[in-house]
Amino acid sequence: MAVLVSNSAPLKQLSPARLRAERAKAQCFMGPTGAGRRRSAINRGRQDSGGTGFGSRTAFGRSELRGRCLAWRTDAAGTKLESPLLCASNGLWVSTECRLAPRLQIILNLDTPLRLPLRWIARVIQFHSRSIPLRIVFVAPEGVPFSKTGGLADVVGALPRALVALGFDVDVILPRHRATPQGPMVDRARSVTLPLGAGFRFASIQDGGASHGVRTYLVDCPEFFDRDGLYQDKATGLDYPDNHLRFAGFCLAALEFIKRMGPPPEIIHCHDWQTALVPVYLQRNYKSDLFFYDTRTVFTVHNVAYHGDFPHSALSEISLDDSVFTSETLEYYSRVNFLKGGIVFADALTTVSPRYAGEIQTAEFGVGLEGVLRKNAGRLRGILNGADYEEWNPATDPLIPAHFTPENLEGKKDCKRALLERMGAEAPVLSRPVLGIVSRFDRQKGFDLLAEIPETLATLDVYLVVLGTGAREYEELFDRLAKKHPAKFLVRVAYDNALAHLIEAGSDIFLMPSRYEPCGLNQMYSLKYGTVPVVRATGGLDDTIDAFDGTSGTGFKFHEYTAAALLDAIGRALEAFRWPRLWKRIMLNGMRKDFSWSRSAAEYVDLYRSLLQSTAVRPVPAGASAKV
Repeated sequence: MAVLVSNSAPLKQLSPARLRAERAKAQCFMGPTGAGRRRSAINRGRQDSGGTGFGSRTAFGRSELRGRCLAWRTDAAGTKLESPLLCASNGLWVSTECRLAPRLQIILNLDTPLRLPLRWIARVIQFHSRSIPLRIVFVAPEGVPFSKTGGLADVVGALPRALVALGFDVDVILPRHRATPQGPMVDRARSVTLPLGAGFRFASIQDGGASHGVRTYLVDCPEFFDRDGLYQDKATGLDYPDNHLRFAGFCLAALEFIKRMGPPPEIIHCHDWQTALVPVYLQRNYKSDLFFYDTRTVFTVHNVAYHGDFPHSALSEISLDDSVFTSETLEYYSRVNFLKGGIVFADALTTVSPRYAGEIQTAEFGVGLEGVLRKNAGRLRGILNGADYEEWNPATDPLIPAHFTPENLEGKKDCKRALLERMGAEAPVLSRPVLGIVSRFDRQKGFDLLAEIPETLATLDVYLVVLGTGAREYEELFDRLAKKHPAKFLVRVAYDNALAHLIEAGSDIFLMPSRYEPCGLNQMYSLKYGTVPVVRATGGLDDTIDAFDGTSGTGFKFHEYTAAALLDAIGRALEAFRWPRLWKRIMLNGMRKDFSWSRSAAEYVDLYRSLLQSTAVRPVPAGASAKV
């Protein structure tokens, strides 16, 4: 028996056909049906000030005043409460006005018509309801400890944990790359069909396990991800030519799996161009799918320099058509630009530091997308990444030989000695400053500046400890310098996490002369380990380092992107190092800074809250009418 609660009558009986029509009017979500599943109607909309009871106008999902609410709770005096009610053939669902407050599950079956006052039903709801946290799904191309090429993986590994600590339900979906261990198959997703172009691909979903309350799922598609590199062929150093298919398939697999894994998420949080098609598909291919009706998308740009740029012919291979190949959508100089699609179609945009959010709207840093970003600046917010102090903390770090704190710095000397010995320094001189570098060898990271001044650096009374891999020209440069100046240049061309921790702990100064740096994490780690950063004032480096002014500050900055400006900043740092009491003050200033993920997570919660509570309508971009 289908029923509908109304304020104008205790209960109003409807035929199934009439109830379906009313649901269509209300634009509400119809829960999945099938063996053993409830047939339920869920409304997570928000009321406006007009009308009461059945037929009231309300704001649903993304559309203001879009539909009708089927019922409202009332108190004993008949005053409308904050949450709309919806009834189906065998269940009653409710929601709360504040989307970040706990919402309520089905708690009352209506198998037969009941003539009960609505206020009595409200009391039953209040007595029997149980809380469910807000549900967030992260979709990302990499994440520790499963896969990593850069800082993106650290963010995906740490931010969900911080959100869980704040009481949210967070899942992460990643590709299962070749180096990622296999997990057990998820029963509901042993085979996921991916409609790509004129044919189909197939993937399965593996359970990556749970850690700190975050469960990770792995999209297993050997055709796409059983490769040595994540994005590039290691043999050639070039991007895989089918990257458009690989990550379009990943986005489709993630969306299809989300539909099978539980109730709809409030937020799907996507990261970089590899997942930029998720908001595109949601507004195009899934526009008429009511499962995602009330789901919002957040798209984080970690590095605007990486676009995901493909020929026009790629559109037909990824189940999109020319309606999204316009200057307002994915078209970019006659090519398909995944990153631009994410920027245009997502409900909210973030970058990884406030300074970088402003920089990428300029020609110097926008890499051709500055106009698109300026146009969407109202949806763009810069939220500084956090540092994972569970892993990077000199008081507890298991990868360093001695621990130390701001109150007791003795262990740092032991770490410095151990670092020099491990790097092969003969008769280490502990009074000589150690300049550390842990980085990808790339022009973006300022290695073109370092390549201009190697002989000048060799004349300084310092050790230069370098760890990293990257462009062959810089790997060969440091190999030559290590052979020519073995007492000064201590180099390891490799990826070595344990050595990275030791460099942070044992160095006196940490160099980050980046051309641009969206956020940067190593300068935050350096501060925690009492290693004073020398950085270029750009992006997150400028946001996190306070320039030493003679009495206060946490590091040294330079502004002009020149080798001379870098040398000047190094010289100022070395001059301060000559004064132990002054140097200790700079160290302690940095060690007491807090860049924990809890602070960053709170800013993301504020973003989610504003996004979910907003009733503003953001139209589909011009030329991108939805498929039905």
